Amino acid sequence: MNIVLLTALGVGGATVIGSVIGFAFKKLSHRFSDIILSFAAGVMLCAAVFGLVLPSIDENNASSVFVSIAGIACGALLLNIMDKLVPHLHRISGNDIESHGENNEKLGKVLLFVMAIAIHNLPEGIAAGVGFGTGNTAEAITIAGGIALQNIPEGMVIIAPMLAVGMSKKRTFLVASFTGIVEVLGTFLGYFAVSVSSVILPFALSFAGGTMLYVISDEMIPETHHEGSRGVTWALLIGFSLMLIMDVYLG
Repeated sequence: MNIVLLTALGVGGATVIGSVIGFAFKKLSHRFSDIILSFAAGVMLCAAVFGLVLPSIDENNASSVFVSIAGIACGALLLNIMDKLVPHLHRISGNDIESHGENNEKLGKVLLFVMAIAIHNLPEGIAAGVGFGTGNTAEAITIAGGIALQNIPEGMVIIAPMLAVGMSKKRTFLVASFTGIVEVLGTFLGYFAVSVSSVILPFALSFAGGTMLYVISDEMIPETHHEGSRGVTWALLIGFSLMLIMDVYLG
């Protein structure tokens, strides 16, 4: 349980770390942020496939693959519905927010932007918690590590828009930290869900994998390729390879 607590704090704390970086370096280049996010996408892609989807399939039961497919579909469908209700990073950009005048409408758009991140962080946290259901602690930690890596640039992104609308640094930091707290809660929710009943474990693992695959395909990769940089492609491949090495030697 202690390792789950530390992991939850690490996953949520990564957003806070990103926020601190956002305060210190308000003018980080978009290309640098894209490379970090693409590296995280590679790590998460490997973690989703090898740490969540494949463990959800019972080698002695061929029909279990259909349970896994159903879980992936449900996880992706949930995020698709959430994305329609509350758009995420590639739907609401910081630049779009900053282009409005300094008024209540602008503040509302910023808060919507932050709330979108917080809502999307919940299933990511659940994925981190569900990873412990396999009993492979090292693999679960690497899954959580991939999610945490993605949270760092996400934390960086939300600082500038809030400061631009006149929020105090203290309030900005507290709001940014809230998005990380949501992920901590999600981690515990996922962990306790699979702890209560091992029957739901295969579906829960593939469901978590589906949410991660959706985030990678629908949000992270498009967000990093808007300028057509080859560097982000290599960053994704390096992240995937590094995670694969960790999965083999630490799993």
